[in-house]
This record gives sequence, structure tokens and C-alpha cells, in this order.
Amino acid sequence: MSTDKLTTGAIVREVSDQEAADQKHAPVPVVAHHDVIDETVENPVFVTEDLSVSYGSSPAVLDVSLRIAEKEITAFIGPSGCGKSTIIRCFNRMNDLIPAARVEGMVRYHGLDLYGDDIDSVQVRKRIGMVFQKPNPFPKSIYDNIAFGPKVLGMSGSMDEIVEQALRRASLWDDVKDRLKDNAFGMSGGQQQRLCIARALATNPDVLLMDEPCSALDPISTGRIEDLMHELKETVSIVIVTHNMQQAARVSDRTAFFIVDMDSSEEARIGRLVEYGPTDRIFTNPHDRRTEEYVSGKFG
Repeated sequence: MSTDKLTTGAIVREVSDQEAADQKHAPVPVVAHHDVIDETVENPVFVTEDLSVSYGSSPAVLDVSLRIAEKEITAFIGPSGCGKSTIIRCFNRMNDLIPAARVEGMVRYHGLDLYGDDIDSVQVRKRIGMVFQKPNPFPKSIYDNIAFGPKVLGMSGSMDEIVEQALRRASLWDDVKDRLKDNAFGMSGGQQQRLCIARALATNPDVLLMDEPCSALDPISTGRIEDLMHELKETVSIVIVTHNMQQAARVSDRTAFFIVDMDSSEEARIGRLVEYGPTDRIFTNPHDRRTEEYVSGKFG
């Protein structure tokens, strides 16, 4: 099955093929904030329009409008608490799992409204994988960690082949092929993180969300993860949250800079998107003074 069919048909519960096609090819509005909306993104995998997220009565992030490019690496940078992780959790509906979370605005994935009533959130997470800050292998064997998702989702095909392919894509096969039945907790931290990447890849996603995937790793392991990201972007769109300015500059094609503002009462901290564009421009010729101050290390 092609990626197009997976991204339109598989995540929709009860919508006809023609309706799905109409939604996929519908024109995507562009919001006219030119330093925020990168209009050079012609085939976005994600489009957000005035996306806001609150936890209970407290707003976390406000009015984010973005176009995330397909088959590129997009970095989200900014100080702690500015909403970077909150936004990427909207992309695979992980915020649904937080009872107090409320998402407003629009998130489109290949033209489909991700928060539409006809969307199956389980299938969304199959197509949009996620890797977290700290390696979180299951207390199972290396093999069973990779096989878990495909088994739960009822994926067809040889499970041995699915496991091997995922481990190869994560550049881990040669390290573990002779100990697949060993407990994953016996792996090094860098290997555990690559295992988590392989586990996400096992369901054949076309997007990989990475929330500070290298913050707990040593420089050598970080370098291997970054090399892996460059290999994966040939087939997978990647969005990475990072506090490491050098990492964002090394690995990403585009960068979005977020900041923390106070609300009108000066009591609540709210995340806002300040600037978004090609990474080389963001780091060498930003349009906003706050972006320049952040990437040059004057605050953060």
C-alpha cells in the first residue's frame, strides 16, 4: 500500500475514498505571518492554524501556525516551558491522553484534519511515531520490544522480517542480531535509544517525532543518532525538539523558535512561536531580535 493511501485512508474511521481524496487535495490556507509561516514549504506533512493548547484553565501555548515540510528535519528550539513538546504531542494526538488538555485550532496531516470526528487516534500514532527524551524500552527482550507495536496493530507479514528491518533502519542490527532474546535493559543508553527508534519504525510511520532524543546520551551516541536522522529523512519526515543549538544547526533543514511570554495579567506563562524558516537563515540572519539573542546564547 502506498504512503498516500496510508496517510489518508488508514487513519479515517468511516469516510469514503472520494471524501478522503477530496480532503487530501483540498487547498491548505496559509496564514499571513511571514516570519512564522514558511511559505516555501510547498508539500507540508503538517499544517497548523492558530493552534492553542491549555491544561485545565492554564494556557500552555497560543496561536501557533506552521507548515512542516515533508521528508525534512524540522527543529523546535526555545527555552524551557515555551511549548515545544506540547506542540509535537498535538501532531500524534498524545495530548489526548492528558485528561485536562484542551487543543484548539487546526492540525492537518497530509491535508486531513487530525482532530476530526472520523479520525482514529490509534492509527494516527501508527503513522506518526514518537521517541522520547529518555530511552524507555519495555521490560522485555530486544525482539519483543520491536515486535510489540506490529503485534498490537495486527500487522501482516513475517514478524522476524519486520523486526530485522526495523533494527537495520535504526543501525542497530549488527549490534544485537546475536542476542535478540536478551533483555533490552542490558543495552547501553545509546543502544536503548536506537532500540526505541527501531520500535517506532517497526509500524512503518511516515513521520517521526523526537522529543530531545539525545539529552541523556554521551557525545558518541548523540553523533550516531544524528547520523541516523540524516539517513531516515530520505523516507521519514522528522520533527525534533532540542535545547542544543549546535544540534539544531547540524541536523535540521528548518527551525522554529518559540519563546515564553507572560499573559496580560502577568501571572501565566504562555508559549508562542516567534520565527520559523530555513535553519541557515534562522542561525545567521534571523528576522527577530529575540531569535538572534537566543541562538547567540544571550538568554535561554
